[in-house]
Amino acid sequence: MPRQYLVIDLKSFYASVECVERGLDPLVAPLVVADLSRSDKTICLAVSPALKARGVRNRCRIFEMPEGIPYVVAPPRMALYMRRSCDIYSVYLRYLSAQDIHVYSVDEAFLDVTGYLDLYGCTARELGERIRSEVVKETGIPATCGLGTNLYLAKVALDITAKHSPDFFGELDEQSYRDTLWSHTPITDFWRVGPGTQRRLAQMGIHTMGQLALHPREPIYDAFGIDAEILIDHAWGREPVTMADIKAYRSQSHSLANGQVLSHDVDYGGGLLIAKEMADQLVMDLVAQGKVARSLHLDLGYRATREERALIADQARRQVDGRAGEHGARVRVGELFERGTAALPAHSSSLDEVWGCLERLYRSIANPRRPLHRIYITLGEVRDADGGGIQMSLFQDVPRTERELRRTQAVNAVRDKFGSNALLRAHDLLPQATARERNGQIGGHRSGM
Repeated sequence: MPRQYLVIDLKSFYASVECVERGLDPLVAPLVVADLSRSDKTICLAVSPALKARGVRNRCRIFEMPEGIPYVVAPPRMALYMRRSCDIYSVYLRYLSAQDIHVYSVDEAFLDVTGYLDLYGCTARELGERIRSEVVKETGIPATCGLGTNLYLAKVALDITAKHSPDFFGELDEQSYRDTLWSHTPITDFWRVGPGTQRRLAQMGIHTMGQLALHPREPIYDAFGIDAEILIDHAWGREPVTMADIKAYRSQSHSLANGQVLSHDVDYGGGLLIAKEMADQLVMDLVAQGKVARSLHLDLGYRATREERALIADQARRQVDGRAGEHGARVRVGELFERGTAALPAHSSSLDEVWGCLERLYRSIANPRRPLHRIYITLGEVRDADGGGIQMSLFQDVPRTERELRRTQAVNAVRDKFGSNALLRAHDLLPQATARERNGQIGGHRSGM
């Protein structure tokens, strides 16, 4: 018997939670989740199904909302959404072991139900309907379900088939996938096929999964390298990865990252201040997890000018990956950016060492003439602080490093007990600092707490 996988997706999750909290029907109420305090350019984090049915696209900006359509605006409450997600996960656990559940996102999960069908005396579809009904009964949040004989087919059944089904349930095996979806367009509806992949496939005359499946292999490998194997497998509806593979996977490299798109652009000095705040938080996380890092990667984004946006549009039309702008910044979707990587003196969780590395890297790559729009910092080569094989530095001041470690542990303990803003650095009080505000957010949005 082939394996049976379910994917359950909570429809317009944030918007549905807000509707339920207000006693509204999530499938009927016109509601968007957005933070109006960020101006009318703020992105709608979720749009209710009723508004989607009237042509409002997901993740539009408030000023793009069609005129003449009344709707409710709910400010985001990320902590509430996380609690509801946990409530729904607890429903899944009533039916399946955690080893057979893969949480894909806050509102979506894969379930391997193969070994449970005899136990419950039902088909995979019946079990999916039972779980989905219990989620709706307990939380009021509607859900869509996909069923497939592998993880890929379950996801496609969710994303394509279920959305066109009156009961919001889709089901696929390899044969029905080929019979019903080989000619489906656009090809970007399929999992893992983005606009860039679509453009490269179009250059080969490939616009559907059927054309991809039957196309000569060599040009596909030339264009995509090893990723061609995934594309070809998916074109035929095949997916070798199982739930057991996901659970057994252990990454050979580890990193910690912190990034933010700024609510307003900042100057060169303000960018360094915010970057140091972000690095401070990463070091706090390192120490809390008992880890050390060996490298630092910095990614800086600048808003493109009108002329540069025109160049970007021209390059997109010609599918050219060119360079433009000052300081050698490469063009990327509406933005110019700089990036660089530097090594720490040794594996370390010392804030002084991380800040020193960050400041040198920032001054070497940042453009002082451009306001910053986005900052992303990654600490790489992360490993256990007490693990073996760590190369020590002869120039590291060990007593000073140990004192700093104890100080950081003390700060973490205070913040864990009294909140992230219980202890702040002086620079966190400066006008361009963002740490205090971000400490009250989850995922860059209001926590609602």
